[in-house]
This record gives sequence, C-alpha cells and structure tokens, in this order.
Amino acid sequence: MDLRRRVARSRAAAFGGLIVALLLLLAAVGPLIAPHDPIHGTLAHRLQPPSRQYPLGTDDLGRDLLSRLLYGARIAFEVGFIATAIAGVVGTTLGLISGYYAGTVDRIIMGFTDILLAFPYLLLALIIVAALGANLTNAMGAVAVVYIPQYIRLVRGTVLSVKARVYVLAARAVGASNVRMVVRHVLLNSLAPIIVQSSLSFGSAIVATATLSFLGLGAQPPTPEWGAILNAGREYIRVAPWTTTFPGLAILLTAVGCNLLGDGLRDALDPRLKTL
Repeated sequence: MDLRRRVARSRAAAFGGLIVALLLLLAAVGPLIAPHDPIHGTLAHRLQPPSRQYPLGTDDLGRDLLSRLLYGARIAFEVGFIATAIAGVVGTTLGLISGYYAGTVDRIIMGFTDILLAFPYLLLALIIVAALGANLTNAMGAVAVVYIPQYIRLVRGTVLSVKARVYVLAARAVGASNVRMVVRHVLLNSLAPIIVQSSLSFGSAIVATATLSFLGLGAQPPTPEWGAILNAGREYIRVAPWTTTFPGLAILLTAVGCNLLGDGLRDALDPRLKTL
C-alpha cells in the first residue's frame, strides 16, 4: 500500500498532521495578521478579558495575548526545527559510526550515551542552561543535547540490524567502500525510524524549551515565547485565567499534533504493521 494512502487512512495521523499544518501556517503568517504589537502594550488595558479588540485578552502589561501567541508560534517552531535538526544530525552520525564500526568506537560512544541517559532529561537540560546562562539559544542547545542519546541508541540498533542483511553483505563482497555502504545502504534503509523519531522529538523539543522558559531559564522578557508567556500569567491565574489558558492550549495542541503525526508515520513506515 502506498505510503501516502496509509498515512491518509490513519485518522490520528491525519488529525495530527492537520494540527501541525495549521500551527505552521500561523507561525508563517503570524506577524502579518497579528492585530497588535507583541512587545509593547497599554497599561490602561492590562488584564482585559477576551473582547473584539483583544480576542484572547491582554496580559499584566496590557499586551495583546493573540499577537504574542502568534509571534510565539514562530519562535516555538524555529526552536523545534533547530533543536531536532542538531540532535538528529549529531545523534544519527554517532549512531551510524557506533553501529557500523563497533568495537572500541562503539564502547566509547555508547558509554557517553549511557552517561547522558543516566540523567533525567529535564535535569540535564537545567544543568546545561545553568552552566551556559539563561537565554533562548542556550535552552535550545540544551534540549538538542538531551535528545542526542535517543537518536544514537535508535540508529545504532537499526544499523546493527540493517548491516547484517543480504544486500549489505553483497555490497561488501563486491568491494564497496565503507562510506558508500554507510550512506547508500545502511543510512537510507534506516531513515524510517529516524523520521518517526524526529516527528516525536519535534513536539517534545518545543515542550521542553517552553518548560525551561517557564522556569526562567529560557526566553527572557519581553520575548513572546509560549513558556515565558505562561510563566508571566501564572500570578494572575485567579483574576485573569486567560493569561495561562491560551498559551497552555498552544503548547498542548502542538505536543498532541506532533505525537499523533509521529504515531501515524510509525504505523505507515513500519512494514510489520498492516492495520492501516
């Protein structure tokens, strides 16, 4: 069955893909359709409930929440893409080297991986950001480092399985170089789990960065980042619940959309699953 048909027949994947596509669209056109300045507000309009002028209300400084969330969508997706790309490239490279060459190289890389995995992911990210300094760039880098071990273990396991198959052994028998075998035969046949892992890591990276910003270790005021917006509104949750409800929903929808899409891609790309 064609890959697109298998994905399309999965309601969860279609729903998740729709959510991600809509959020990507908002991130792309957000600055063009934002009704107000996301940085500067009017104190006379502080903590205004949702209205025609302010569809999602205002925060404690009178800034329009809708505008800040639209700008924050672009920041969230940039963070997700960059962090996932760094983790994917570094983790995939190390996983390929570890799985293909084995021996001492494998033991060194997996020892490094086990050390990183010994820390809870949020604690490790907190340690890295605390050491480097609290800002969005460092938070993004910390999240990337946290997800590198996942790619290493995933790719290493896949490579160990793929390199024992007949077509890889045949390529080695006819004298193919190690680079050609790794890139053309091993990597290309390991792409399916990497794609699935990337779709899942993307949403997790956004949530993790928002968590660091919520704790004050990520984006700093007045940056309109979802976690920072949520942190600023928590002091007013009783008198102005919209200041935390809407940024929380934005983070939730992004995580749910990415997870549903990742599950759908897993089912579509795994030839052993014939339920779709």
